[in-house]
Amino acid sequence: MSSNHDPAQIRASLNHPVIDSDGHWVEYFPLLLEYLQRVAGTKAVEGMKAGDEIVGRIVRMSLEQRRNERRAQQSWWPFPTRNTLDRATAMIPRLLYQRMDELGFDFAVLYPTQGLGIYAIRNDEIRQATCHAFNLYIAETFREFADRLTPAAAIPMNTPAEAIAELEHVKNLGLKAVVMGSLIRRPIPAYAGNGGHRTAVWYDVLGLDSEYDYDPVWQKCLDLGFAPTFHSAGRGLGLRMSPSNFTYNHIGHFASAGEAVCKALFLGGVTRRFPNLKFAFLEGGVGWACQLYADLIGHWKKRNYDALAEVNPANLDRSLLREMFARYCGREAAEKLDQWQSVSEGEEFAAAWAARGRDMIDDYAACGIQHPEDFRELFTRNFYFGCEADDPINAWAFNTRVNPYGARLKPLFGSDIGHFDVPNMREVLVEAHELVEEGLISAEDFRDFVCTYPVEFWTGTNRDFFKGTLVEEQVRPAQPASESPDREGARA
Repeated sequence: MSSNHDPAQIRASLNHPVIDSDGHWVEYFPLLLEYLQRVAGTKAVEGMKAGDEIVGRIVRMSLEQRRNERRAQQSWWPFPTRNTLDRATAMIPRLLYQRMDELGFDFAVLYPTQGLGIYAIRNDEIRQATCHAFNLYIAETFREFADRLTPAAAIPMNTPAEAIAELEHVKNLGLKAVVMGSLIRRPIPAYAGNGGHRTAVWYDVLGLDSEYDYDPVWQKCLDLGFAPTFHSAGRGLGLRMSPSNFTYNHIGHFASAGEAVCKALFLGGVTRRFPNLKFAFLEGGVGWACQLYADLIGHWKKRNYDALAEVNPANLDRSLLREMFARYCGREAAEKLDQWQSVSEGEEFAAAWAARGRDMIDDYAACGIQHPEDFRELFTRNFYFGCEADDPINAWAFNTRVNPYGARLKPLFGSDIGHFDVPNMREVLVEAHELVEEGLISAEDFRDFVCTYPVEFWTGTNRDFFKGTLVEEQVRPAQPASESPDREGARA
């Protein structure tokens, strides 16, 4: 534990602001639902309540019922209660605003809690109406606190058209931050008949093998000045499906969701086509990103187009292989070799794959990788990773001795205030600064974590993101040089 337990004193010792890129507010349903009913009607209210009702029903199930339906155990008691001041702070924007100096924060981007699920509503009309009305609510609720707090608008992503429509809406509302749906649940066509089943689905990761072309959405983000962020959950999917143990389902679930989308955007060539667009994957830490970065390079070295010659069945010297079998296994075994070949090494199989062409064979074709160092540019230029204060793995991002080609990944400080894993808001900055006190990162690294990278991310597509805020003058020198967000220029 830090020797300094006062976040305000830590902040006073710094020569830079502290920017929280992933705080949370907890919606106060009586006021929220009243507002939604007034401006959007019953459909928006139904949509807002739907997620809470589904989770509540699963939590109230018996263990046997969850096992029978193979439902993942959800969270219960998800918010701080003993520390009632913090609970109130998460629910009342004015109170959080007044406590910012006490917590050691200069500025915060606030994400919803229940609102993180509304872009996953399956009914198109209800989903769009709910997101539209919810964003109206947050624009009005947080407007008077804009110099220190800004809320993230919910953007549905089931189709590019609905995403673009809502992006234009929130731009008109004056909102600056957005959180986008990802892992879009879609029915598997082969099983969609006869009503299908809730588990007969696949999850669209937007950048690769998607049902739609999302490039128009990424272009719209550039045009309007929005940096896409993702805060999707992997809990209840795949191997995180324990019907009895929430912790089993919770550990790593944000990381798995972030990795799925990040990997798809990279391999789908989005970072190549949109070099000036920055993406953030929140609350999963940076450890998975360091591993993904290294794994992408390692696989490329073995699976790039030229390297595939090492495993092309056409290059197998069957005469030499027969000779080796005869010498070491005997003549009978060697003769059987003439009658055997695996499916994947058959001549017809090899020829069929070769005929598909380079773009189909090379998994990295969309990335345009020419040299392994290209990974450092394409990965570290476009991607940012939300990290909680108490995660010691945050130090890995800065370890240029470990990360291939001396890369520094870009973590974003995220407090996660409002939720069960932050029982005391006053400890957040204290825990984050422990990495400096323990010698795991430098003071300069810490500055990058809580200031430089957040400023770089939020101003990457909107140079005026911090205009009119408390930190406007302090962050001005940290803003990157002007770049033209031109998609066609990126392709040239």
